[in-house]
Amino acid sequence: MSFLMVFRIAFKALGRNKMRTALTMLGMIIGVAAVITMVALGTGAQTSIESQIQSAGTNMIIVAAGNFTQGGVRQGQGNASTLTPDDANAIRSVPGVQYVAAGVNTRGQLVASNQNWGTQVQGTDVDMPLIRSWPTQLGAFFSAQDVATASKVAVLGSVVRDQLFGPDVDPTGQVIRINNQPFTVSGVMVSKGQSGMGQDQDDVVFVPYTTVMKKLRGITFIQQAQVSAASATDTSATADRIAALLRVRHKIQPGDPDDFMVRTMEEMAAVRVQATQTMTALLASIAGVSLLVGGIGIMNIMLVSVTERTREIGLRMAIGARGRDVLLQFLVEAVVLSLFGGSIGIALGFALSQGVTFWMNWPTAVSPQAVVLAFGFAAMTGVFFGFYPARKAAALDPIDALRFE
Repeated sequence: MSFLMVFRIAFKALGRNKMRTALTMLGMIIGVAAVITMVALGTGAQTSIESQIQSAGTNMIIVAAGNFTQGGVRQGQGNASTLTPDDANAIRSVPGVQYVAAGVNTRGQLVASNQNWGTQVQGTDVDMPLIRSWPTQLGAFFSAQDVATASKVAVLGSVVRDQLFGPDVDPTGQVIRINNQPFTVSGVMVSKGQSGMGQDQDDVVFVPYTTVMKKLRGITFIQQAQVSAASATDTSATADRIAALLRVRHKIQPGDPDDFMVRTMEEMAAVRVQATQTMTALLASIAGVSLLVGGIGIMNIMLVSVTERTREIGLRMAIGARGRDVLLQFLVEAVVLSLFGGSIGIALGFALSQGVTFWMNWPTAVSPQAVVLAFGFAAMTGVFFGFYPARKAAALDPIDALRFE
């Protein structure tokens, strides 16, 4: 029997009971659509998680000054005067480094009109918004010229803006006083919320690090440098190269301890890996259950079909059909059910994904890999669950089959 003839017989047999065929396919349609939709939802959620973690600076490397000891008391990391602006500039030439922002921090009392607010004053460089994926909401961040001239300009966090000027007010161009020194507001940062350690990231004001060094603290060194690696996979290697460079610049002999500290955002990277693995496991479980239900439905209907067509099977075998022809016929019927159901399920999955995005504003992304995986699973399900009924039909004795009522 030719393969084309097998397909014609399979389609004819499935067309005899259109309602039953449609209901059988429904299980596969729902299963594949659920897989496509859940993978799209998971991919969208994963992308959102990646974006949020990236905004915290997954590729970020913190280079801090070492500890400072006075009178036998160790002041802790960041208090030594060994890290300089020249070190930060030298780090820019390290392979794998994308952005660098020198930093010096202090506390300050901010005054605007009759309002005042005590907050953290972070001296930083123009690359900081790029390192932390943190754009301005109003106005603009200060420029490289402002850093070079130690200008008295300030960029406010949203909490500081709300306390000094009120919510939804644009303070760009206004003058505030930081520790009794006038600063011009050049912009307001987008609200970023709390950090992973519970610190309010919006309760801050950014000024050029040179301004903090020369006009607020009167020092010639920096406390830290924020560095962004060009690739997340190269972060650790980049950190090692930075450490090697600083040891050479600070003339530290082999075996002597570093007078600086280099740290990466390993904890954030671990969170990203764990979130990805959890999402993948969840989607795999949903896919397995959905397709299993659809496959069991196909096997159930195929077993019923074998019972109903026992006399037909006996007649075909009596006039020369071989067991493998009968096996192939019922196997093809099961695969056709799966593939047709899978195709409709993929289309329905695309529609549901777009519907979720449109109605719920939930980001979704249907990947080609998910479509191929769902369609492949549909075909495998048809073969796996259709094999037993097909084999049972092929094993029937022609004489017993002809006598069957």
